[in-house]
Amino acid sequence: MRTFKRMPLTVVRGEGARVWDEQGKEYLDFTSGWAVNSLGHCHPVVVGAVSEQARTLIQTSNQFYTIPQLKLAQLLVENSCLDKVFFCNSGVEAVEGAVKLARRYGKLHLSGAYRVITTLNSFHGRTLTMVAATGQPKHQEPYTPLPDGFVNVEYNKVNAIKEATTSETCAVMLEPIQGEGGVNIPGDDYLKGVRTWCDQKGILLILDEVQTGIGRIGTLFGYEQFGIEPDIITLGKGLGGGVPIGAFLAKEKASVFAPGEHGSTFGGNPLACAAGYATLKFIIDDDIPGKVKQTGAYMMSELEKLKSKFDYITDLRGRGLLVALQFDRDLSDKVVKACLERGLLLNAVKPNAVRFIPPLNITENDVDEAIAVLEPVLAEVSEER
Repeated sequence: MRTFKRMPLTVVRGEGARVWDEQGKEYLDFTSGWAVNSLGHCHPVVVGAVSEQARTLIQTSNQFYTIPQLKLAQLLVENSCLDKVFFCNSGVEAVEGAVKLARRYGKLHLSGAYRVITTLNSFHGRTLTMVAATGQPKHQEPYTPLPDGFVNVEYNKVNAIKEATTSETCAVMLEPIQGEGGVNIPGDDYLKGVRTWCDQKGILLILDEVQTGIGRIGTLFGYEQFGIEPDIITLGKGLGGGVPIGAFLAKEKASVFAPGEHGSTFGGNPLACAAGYATLKFIIDDDIPGKVKQTGAYMMSELEKLKSKFDYITDLRGRGLLVALQFDRDLSDKVVKACLERGLLLNAVKPNAVRFIPPLNITENDVDEAIAVLEPVLAEVSEER
């Protein structure tokens, strides 16, 4: 089905930050599978873990324990502020599960409260329920009427959340940084203000860290940069180093599921958990978040030079290796296509914004190479204007 706006490129092989097409042409990949290939393509620790696990045990139901699942759960809990883990197959499944958990909490502790406050320009996935949670009309309008239970309010406005809170509210769900919305970064006090409000009202704070988690913005989890602790977080994308996996984690007080109240056939399977454990352990042991902070700062400084050079670039924003360059008009497709022709893969996150989400272990030389491709493309666009 033609549900994706695909580029004219068929990728047949990947290694590190590079991929090759069927003609053997090489590309520098600054999309990393939409922030999935956290250690680049086919990293040896991921390949080794998957190969070994495929020879040992690929799948068994959650009727039983498995070693990879236990190891990954322990690693996540020991390195976060959360206490319990549920494994699933994708980011959107993680967010669905987090909302179910919040509703269960509301049923048990908030007199049946079930509504979740989310924000405009958010993105929480493409299931029907998460389309309702996602505050973007372009994703919602084709599928109305939407499932009930979500209120979309303005991002970065604590008062908007306060005004939307009622006796039916069980949780607030936010991205620490809005990824698909254009890499929108909140004010320093926003998440602290929301945390305080949730505490005052006795409702849960869910942070959707599918994109910001696992080192992407320079800390292992995004919440660490904002001085708060959430009640629930969701993970996906980079957790498996390229292998599909999702998870949501909860504080003890919010972990209210009883046996049989949530489940997954493939969630937490040994193969995916082995990949997740190998990926996460490498990221922690090799201090990948620290390297992301350093390389991200270098990339921002180089992109700032381009912003100063081309007056149609109106904004540069990002944390770590989640960065967007914004234009004064809809130029993203033109820029992305021109970069593709020259061997650089970027993402048109908005019609007027290009997103940089490279592997977390890229080097400054990779950044230099990307800039060397991007700068003449931006110059051509400038001349055309």
